[in-house]
Amino acid sequence: MVSRSDALSPRKEEILRAVVECYIAGASPVGSGTVYESQDFGVSPATIRKEMLALEQAGYLQQPHTSSGRVPTEAGYRYFVDALMAPYSLGPVEGRQISEFFDQAHGELGSVLASLSSMLADVTRCAAVVVGPRAGSAVVRSVQLVELSSHVVLLVAVLSTGAVEQRALELDVSPSAAEVDHAADVLARALVGKPLDAAVGADGLPAGVAGLVSVAVDALRGADGGLAENLFVGGHATVVRSFGAVDSAQRILALLERHYAVVSLLRDIVDRGMQVAIGGETGLVPLSECSVVVSPYLVEGRRAGSIAVLGPTHLNYPQAMASVAVISRQLGRMLSGG
Repeated sequence: MVSRSDALSPRKEEILRAVVECYIAGASPVGSGTVYESQDFGVSPATIRKEMLALEQAGYLQQPHTSSGRVPTEAGYRYFVDALMAPYSLGPVEGRQISEFFDQAHGELGSVLASLSSMLADVTRCAAVVVGPRAGSAVVRSVQLVELSSHVVLLVAVLSTGAVEQRALELDVSPSAAEVDHAADVLARALVGKPLDAAVGADGLPAGVAGLVSVAVDALRGADGGLAENLFVGGHATVVRSFGAVDSAQRILALLERHYAVVSLLRDIVDRGMQVAIGGETGLVPLSECSVVVSPYLVEGRRAGSIAVLGPTHLNYPQAMASVAVISRQLGRMLSGG
């Protein structure tokens, strides 16, 4: 974040904002004439040139070539994101595309999240990443026990992630029908509407019921719906289009295939309290020319996974941040049953 001691003068802030916005729009070095024509600064072109030089000397702009205009540095983008970026509202086309997706999102969760990553890539024109819900974030929607044979009881649990967990519980003793019903009632009262790791008390229960409850809870603790830390990536083609250097695109695509590395990166960014990591802030050499915008989503108030986009450092930060925020809220609401 930009501290008070690091703050630029209002004029320098407006000029830096103009340079960043012009560069995001055109991806070409920005000259003082372009900045002068972008809005009424109330000063001469010479003054703008002087201020741009001062911004360069302060580390917010750089000049790729002697005769070219200037481009933002990582520090320039960071100042823009933290202090200069105007609020962004999704346009009607973007908003409708997102709303229609969630209105029609049905079926197996893995397929929904894969389609979501493609939709987010289309909306932002960046590579998009969706991290599936972690096991501990799943909330139990319903739980039942069905006696299959004298020593086998079927556990059926429906989770908020959309998964239906079925476990055949092999028991050392044969429970009665009444004990199975009693155990099912204990599990339902303790778990429905709560996370998988919610406490289930067995104190005071008959031995047969307590044993069945204990076996069922152990089986549920291992349930993750097949989605624990799964990664869904959309927009691979945008990486190739966004980075002119083939080797840069190849390094980024190779990183996206390393799911554990990407999940760890996104978790680290969120744990640092950041929404945006720019260039070197990612801590990964393959992403030195990239920015990552990330937002966690919540299921029943618990952090479950994350939504992110990855693009060049000149990506459209306001639009990317707004899109990621809206989609993370919508996904959390969907998985929470709302």
